[in-house]
Amino acid sequence: MSNLSFSFAPEIRPLAARMRPTNLSQYIGQKHLLSEGSPLYNAILAGRCHSLILWGPPGVGKTTLAEVIAYHADANVIRLSAVTSGVKEIRESVASAKDHLAMQGQRTLLFIDEVHRFNKSQQDAFLPHIEDGTFIFIGATTENPSFSLNNAILSRARVYQLKALEQQDLIQAIHSALNSDEQLQQKYIEIDNAAIEKLALAGDGDARRTLNLLEQAIDMADQQNDKLIVSEYVLANVLPAHIAKYDKGGDLFYDLISAFHKSVRGSSPDGALYWLCRILAGGGDPLYIGRRLLAIATEDIGNADPRAMQVALNAWDIYHRVGPTEGERALAQAAIYLASAPKSNAVYTAFKQAKQDIANEPSFEVPHHLRNAPTNLMKDLGYGAEYRYAHDEPGAYAAGEKYLPEEIANRKYYQPTERGLEQKIKAKLDYLTEQDNLATRKRYDRD
Repeated sequence: MSNLSFSFAPEIRPLAARMRPTNLSQYIGQKHLLSEGSPLYNAILAGRCHSLILWGPPGVGKTTLAEVIAYHADANVIRLSAVTSGVKEIRESVASAKDHLAMQGQRTLLFIDEVHRFNKSQQDAFLPHIEDGTFIFIGATTENPSFSLNNAILSRARVYQLKALEQQDLIQAIHSALNSDEQLQQKYIEIDNAAIEKLALAGDGDARRTLNLLEQAIDMADQQNDKLIVSEYVLANVLPAHIAKYDKGGDLFYDLISAFHKSVRGSSPDGALYWLCRILAGGGDPLYIGRRLLAIATEDIGNADPRAMQVALNAWDIYHRVGPTEGERALAQAAIYLASAPKSNAVYTAFKQAKQDIANEPSFEVPHHLRNAPTNLMKDLGYGAEYRYAHDEPGAYAAGEKYLPEEIANRKYYQPTERGLEQKIKAKLDYLTEQDNLATRKRYDRD
């Protein structure tokens, strides 16, 4: 059985490669899938493998899990990367899998790293061979399979979501490396629990990153007699400034934006501020946040507080005028204001319903009294006839008048809430409706 590990000679492989587990007992993390006695755990241990998609962030054990599955299934392994492979390599892999089965009676596990990078035709090339059992298909992806893989693949391979490793998982990985790696065993390394916890924290859910940091810390450790001491000074030089996770255009990008938007909508200024800073810390575009604030102002606040739109526009303008430092603070102020503002989606709902009706219903004629009549011919045709000029009516309101086509004359789109300024708007519109009901002069006979 071939190995999915890095193709380095043993003495020069990095620690993360040397510590890659080969069987299920060595695998760390993903207890939601691989706790002892779980269906997937039992299936792997028994060597019963089905085609699957492993979805999760970098460094959580996708490739390692594929290796573990191959080990327990006693399968021949072919590894492809969607970054460097195409249909030609897929066909060669299919032929190799068929030959291996015919000559040695051993199934092949085809592992595709970054499978989301394959286009539709490349993904389709796998389908008949997954169905006829030519190989066990395992794809690894950091992107949401719902969007990056076609439905035909998803219907033939079960998706398992791998999560970022927990702090204790990373601490366990560090202890495992210190206690079992042959190269580290040849050194007398002194590292306390506080330093191990800092390394795990810096790993940020990524085992490969954590082990790389551990190896760098040991390489830079203070040497005192025969000891290598991983001190606070060493860690300060090894551990990078924390960069918040943020993959522009990827799942985490949309998750963070979604969390930000929902925090503002949910009237949580603290949540809004936290997620805004997470986006900024990860290198997100501040003006994307500005655009999202404008969307929130019209979608989730509307006329409950019309000032929200101006506050969002001002924050955008300030960012353009003074740059990131003060501009980002202006965005934070706007986010807090919008989160604290009264909420209403009445405008959003009304606009959406009106657009939907226009798309689905006939194009009703403009009522004659609402038409423009700049010529005598138009006046003779009745355009503008009996139009009631609101300013000439009591209270500047033509009670009983209608401004929608006769077929939908009584339809109501805008339903203001009892929150914020809309409370006053609702009271005003309710009063006007009452005036309509009391009016003796009606536009249509049926009114």
